[in-house]
Amino acid sequence: MVRENLYQSVEVFYLTSENCSRADKQFNFFEFFYVLSGKGVHVVNGNRIHFKEKELFLLTPNDRHSFEVEEFSEFLIIRFGQHYVAEFQWKSIDHMECVLFHASHLSESILKNSEDNEAVASLMQYLLQIQKGDNLYKEDLIRHLVNAVIVIAARNISFIKPEKIAQNVDEKILRIIDYIQVHILKPNLLRVEVIADHFGLSKTYIGAYFSKQCGESLQQYISSYRVRLIEHRLKFSTNRINEIAEEFGFADESHINKFFKRHTGVRLKSYRGQHREVNLKSN
Repeated sequence: MVRENLYQSVEVFYLTSENCSRADKQFNFFEFFYVLSGKGVHVVNGNRIHFKEKELFLLTPNDRHSFEVEEFSEFLIIRFGQHYVAEFQWKSIDHMECVLFHASHLSESILKNSEDNEAVASLMQYLLQIQKGDNLYKEDLIRHLVNAVIVIAARNISFIKPEKIAQNVDEKILRIIDYIQVHILKPNLLRVEVIADHFGLSKTYIGAYFSKQCGESLQQYISSYRVRLIEHRLKFSTNRINEIAEEFGFADESHINKFFKRHTGVRLKSYRGQHREVNLKSN
């Protein structure tokens, strides 16, 4: 596996499938890659996701990925370090780094609506034009455009937060949500008493506190987020059920099936089969 490092705060560059390495890579930075043209398969942390034109993907630090290109493809790549988002003075999103890390277990395109899709397409074309040229204020223009892409991405990623989260949510709640999503594959670290102890709160208080701020209980949020990720594995990966169970810390296939059916009404194999039929009809 190849590990790549970032030596500037922001880098933007153009790649094609002819000069894009398909080897398994791991980064120490965030990377957006935008598909200008072409199609193929993007393999992220073992999950296989088909990509096509006008899709935006986010890789977080320590993700592993590689490409399997089906036809000539063009990409615009944006790389930026953790310190860049941590130090930038965002006006309304105080924890941009935290928001971006919320995508750490997801792999599909992060654009969720057509308006954002078209906005990012325009931004990427302008970025490509500036990156290829020698424009006045080139570096400043690139940073402003990259910031716009980051904010749009963050807005789309934020959909995975609790829907009823308070508008002026406490900073500690954002840190609790971040903690849950970072440790979602480690059930022993997601027990209420462990989370409470980590944040210096009592076991009884943290439950009431989270419910008031987010409109759902702590356990409801943990379960719904875990279900979302399991659904993602069933849709996009070829991992066997017992492998998914092991990844999410379940004792065996029976336990994960009971958990999944309790929250969705269907067993994992049935869910995967339904979505494979939908994918076949749409292709």
